[in-house]
Amino acid sequence: MRAAGAQGRGPRAAVPCTQAVILAGGEGTRLRPITSHLPKPVTPLVERPFVAYILDNLARHGVERAILSTGHLAEKVVDAIGDGRGTGVRVEHVREASPLGTAGAVANCAAVLRGGPLFALNGDVLSGVDLSAMVRAHEASGAMATICLTRVDDPSRYGVARLNADRSIKEFVEKPERWSGTALINAGVYLLDREVIDLIPAGAPRSLERDVFPRLAAAGRLFGWVDTGYWRDIGTPESYLGAHFDVLDGVAPAGLDGPRRAGIQVSPTAVVVAGARLLSPVHVGAGAMIEANAWVGPHAVVGAGARIHGGALVRRSVLQAGSVVGASAQVESTVLVSDARIGRGAQVREAVLGAGCVVGPGERPPVGVRLHPASAAGEGSYRGAELTGLASA
Repeated sequence: MRAAGAQGRGPRAAVPCTQAVILAGGEGTRLRPITSHLPKPVTPLVERPFVAYILDNLARHGVERAILSTGHLAEKVVDAIGDGRGTGVRVEHVREASPLGTAGAVANCAAVLRGGPLFALNGDVLSGVDLSAMVRAHEASGAMATICLTRVDDPSRYGVARLNADRSIKEFVEKPERWSGTALINAGVYLLDREVIDLIPAGAPRSLERDVFPRLAAAGRLFGWVDTGYWRDIGTPESYLGAHFDVLDGVAPAGLDGPRRAGIQVSPTAVVVAGARLLSPVHVGAGAMIEANAWVGPHAVVGAGARIHGGALVRRSVLQAGSVVGASAQVESTVLVSDARIGRGAQVREAVLGAGCVVGPGERPPVGVRLHPASAAGEGSYRGAELTGLASA
């Protein structure tokens, strides 16, 4: 990799940034079994592909085209997003033949990128980053690359940035085990001059964080920009569940489409039988059915075609499309991936059930259980199941 020179520092005339690369090729292993059969960028968030929320924010700030850099289950990303019609952003797809890392993935898109600056965004971050303000800060600093930073209370899963007085990045402390107070972390949104792409060897696995940014920092050409708006990494089941609640509450930057009444949104084709109780905020998708005497909410997403039988309780949970909760069952702080089924009278808490999983009638799986797709959990048998916790979501 060639060195990055320090020449050219200082304010420059503003150049609109109208293109972006969204890094969408990872396997999403931390989010399994939610991502066992569906890549993280198109995993549903209140029944929309997650990456649609990223495209919304790009469109709000004048980005005209986005290149989705895909790898794992790439065809499912193409099927879900297509050319981006209806998002306000023209979408193109570039697939990695093998994993190339964050820098290698951006460089792999070089042939379809125009001249001028570009955004590069991690495909697992829900945010309302003020991209227009980021462009202004980038031009004022004369940076070759600007990293969006956000403040968190617990930085142990992230790289912590230390800034010089002029906002240039002095160093990153990777995943500190001990930290007192809040910290500025890499928010997974980057603004890159086109020349940065030329520093990355074509076809070789490289990391922006480890291979590119340290060289730019040494040359004084890497700057940080702090955004104080909404930000959430959805890389874990806890955070994935919490992101749904943020959308339901209107905290996340992109709210629900369509009419709501008192925080409750029910599709015109859904059936909510008289005597069912919906406690705001709740979203009920197309063709779903909620039977009499069921209690749903607060904080519940009932996906298309899902069914909640009479007397069941569902709260602080997400039921993806086709999921079924049996009569008098209780589901709390749980994610049911598509077509999962909870038997009559079963009790499930803080769990993640993969696609097609079945919990038998009257069963009480261990709190925090994580069942892989098509598992049948009955008669007290949960050998081989993973345990995780969703209570903090």
